[in-house]
Amino acid sequence: MPIQKNRLKPNEYDANFQDIHPPFETKDAALVEANRCLYCYDAPCTKSCPTGIDVPKFIRQITTGNIKGSAHTILASNIMGAGCSRVCPVEKLCEGACVYNLMEEDPIPIAKLQRYSTEMALEKNWKLFDRKPAVGKKVAVIGAGPAGLSCAHRLSREGVDVTIFEKEQLGGGLMTYGIAAYKVTPGFCKDEVDYILSIGGINVKYGVALGRDVQLDELKKEFDAVYLAFGVGLARRLDIPGEELEGVVDAISFIYDIRDKGFDKVPVGDKVAVIGMGMTAIDAATQARRLGAAEVTILYRRTKDEMPCTQKELDIAMLDGCKVIWLAAPKEVIGRDGKVISLVADVMILGEPDASGRRAPVATGDTFSLDVDMVIKAAGQMPFVDLVKNAGLDEQGGKVRVKDQAITNISNVFAGGDCVNGGKEVVDAVQAGKDGAMQILRFLGMPIE
Repeated sequence: MPIQKNRLKPNEYDANFQDIHPPFETKDAALVEANRCLYCYDAPCTKSCPTGIDVPKFIRQITTGNIKGSAHTILASNIMGAGCSRVCPVEKLCEGACVYNLMEEDPIPIAKLQRYSTEMALEKNWKLFDRKPAVGKKVAVIGAGPAGLSCAHRLSREGVDVTIFEKEQLGGGLMTYGIAAYKVTPGFCKDEVDYILSIGGINVKYGVALGRDVQLDELKKEFDAVYLAFGVGLARRLDIPGEELEGVVDAISFIYDIRDKGFDKVPVGDKVAVIGMGMTAIDAATQARRLGAAEVTILYRRTKDEMPCTQKELDIAMLDGCKVIWLAAPKEVIGRDGKVISLVADVMILGEPDASGRRAPVATGDTFSLDVDMVIKAAGQMPFVDLVKNAGLDEQGGKVRVKDQAITNISNVFAGGDCVNGGKEVVDAVQAGKDGAMQILRFLGMPIE
């Protein structure tokens, strides 16, 4: 069967893309889990959270019925705490650090409890933060993703007027456009962005891209400070023959289209190969299956021990029926009449460690072929090299180089998030936004509480 749209019936799409981590069904269910918490001193769960959420405190507030206080505790540290409760790899962060793991018991379901409090805040539109009177300072933020929104919200709380320039037509960045639809819906993402912006003092200009519609030199003159949070997004090329054939797509565009156009509008093959083993690769593979692909095979050039995704994410793909071939790297895409018909892959072995600290894959000389009609590239993302260089920013491999967390080589320009670190978790971007706001407030000579 060739690549086509609308393989399934509407009810099948609904079933395949329903919430993969559903919330507590009742208040009592949440209380049962909250009351298991040991409220550890110097809690390892809090220490493992990049934004430093006081986990024992917000859980204790749930047990006492203070849900509004619980939401405030979470959102004061992570203004995107509602979204992070759905997408964070908690198994390697807060829940992975829970002391119950040492007792061979299930950890406290921290993410689910966090979702319980924060979604109530969004649904009831609780006003948990007050904006101080305007101080007459203006800051431009490039990008309405997690880092940009986090920075903007923190600055606005201090009375700074913020203008966000966002190239897309919706805010949220990776949350809105780059994560599997069964984790967060576009509707939820919009609600979270609206909640963040409801503090006031933040104006978002959509459809405006840095370097295309507005220049950094212009912003430096118009605003007291500029915060760059434009992320990454250029899919890494495979640089193999046949990469330009019809049916070869990058995972970022594939996931973007699912979120932007709808399930029945995105073409998917019958036999799909996904290249890579990061979170994006897993999201692409599982969604290809859920869109109606009969077979999905994930190829990874290293072994399971080196995979960048978590075991929990891999389990989702395996439960969806995806297959994995370890120690395999794409060598050539074969086509007929301009369309993909098969993928040739190298059999790899692991050699000495490379710059990443992992053992480098080396081709053995042996190959194998897979009959496929679609290849999804998910071998990582490239920074916006030209954008960074043309702006006159110090860079390293296309990433913005900073010191003291957010300070660039240009006096009133700051940066954070994926455009600096090359791509981490949403929660890391939120913390980067907070760090950037603190540096900007210092630069503006404003007191920091």
